[in-house]
Amino acid sequence: MAGHLPNACSCKVRKGNFSVHHFDEVFIQILFLLAISVTVIAIAKLAKQPYSIALVLVGLILGLTHIPLLEEAEQFITQSNIFQAIIISLFLPILLGDASIKMPFSHVKQVRRPILALAFGGTFLSFIIIGLGSYYLLDLPLVLSFTFASLMSATDPISVISIFKTLGVPKKLVTIIEGESLLNDGVAVVLFQISSIYLLTYIEMGWTGIASGVWLFIKFSVGGALLGAVLGYFFSQIIRIYDDYPLEIAFSILLFFGSYFIAEHLEVSGVIAVVVGGVIFGNYGARIGMSETTKTNISSFWDVITLIANSLIFLMIGLEIKNISFINNWWTIVLAIVIVLAGRTIALYSSLAFVKDFSGQYKILLNWGGLKGSLSIALALSLPPSFAGRDTVLLLAFSVVLFSLIVQGLTIKPIIQKLGIKPVPDDDKI
Repeated sequence: MAGHLPNACSCKVRKGNFSVHHFDEVFIQILFLLAISVTVIAIAKLAKQPYSIALVLVGLILGLTHIPLLEEAEQFITQSNIFQAIIISLFLPILLGDASIKMPFSHVKQVRRPILALAFGGTFLSFIIIGLGSYYLLDLPLVLSFTFASLMSATDPISVISIFKTLGVPKKLVTIIEGESLLNDGVAVVLFQISSIYLLTYIEMGWTGIASGVWLFIKFSVGGALLGAVLGYFFSQIIRIYDDYPLEIAFSILLFFGSYFIAEHLEVSGVIAVVVGGVIFGNYGARIGMSETTKTNISSFWDVITLIANSLIFLMIGLEIKNISFINNWWTIVLAIVIVLAGRTIALYSSLAFVKDFSGQYKILLNWGGLKGSLSIALALSLPPSFAGRDTVLLLAFSVVLFSLIVQGLTIKPIIQKLGIKPVPDDDKI
């Protein structure tokens, strides 16, 4: 938390011009990193490859090589508090808002059963399996085991969705994996807070502790959903008054960040608040208050912002590699990856066992496509330095995320082709 951060961004000017000049230099280097990431995206799109994976690989190369021109910028953005603040406080509302505002409620309604089964039953079951596996097989302390499990319960569909859309995978399958991710992010954040802060206290309290944990979970989830619904409806009514797309874009910004930060202030789920608010605004609000011009411009605006956010997020994940020590931990890393994969598999097949007419091919694809990403890393980095075993959580989280993005991400395309999954009309059943 110390290191180069005070020199890079301190608002207390030491001899005035030096700190401002120093900040300017770091800012220019960050812009250079942005230029690198945008270039990587452009090349990846020409090659028709998922850009998120390309960015992680380039970030790994930059993180493992010494480039004097980028040294200060790398040190600045790989500080734990900087990474966590940028990902959670800035980029997370953007990514969630963009995905939720563009998700047609009619599509979600058609596949609500598998989405809810995966996002709630599947997420909780994978949390339990990974937590117990880490406790018994990795011999980690209980709090550490379930904190790691909560990080690994969240999925990141960015890489998968881009591949799905490129190959023309059925829209219903895209909706399921995107809907699951939007909801399970909120569930995972709640489980993370319970595991890292309250778990031992609840265990000591016995049945009363279990009841307290359930109540906290309900409070976070339902409270976030209610707040998001209220704000989504409120902003939907406001845009009925105007036909002015720059102003309506500004309202969408206020909705996403307002939902997140108000929810966090009220100690409910900011993630769920943004998702619910975004879905209402993008469906009900669009129907009653947006012209076609406004819809097009709002979509284009968030496309650009999301592209920039993603470009920096995945590059930063690669750059973080220099702060992680993998030496003498390979067996633990491999076992952790196996536990996470097993947890996902058992949870997915169990939660979808009661969903009728669900193709076995789609289950295979959803299972392997449940990648881990930026939220898992950001939550791990948000752990305070005083948290016992923080370095272990970081090691395991980074290892699983890198394996997930690179190995699983690069094999999704051949798996789709091997399974012979082809586009179907939107009204076809899964």
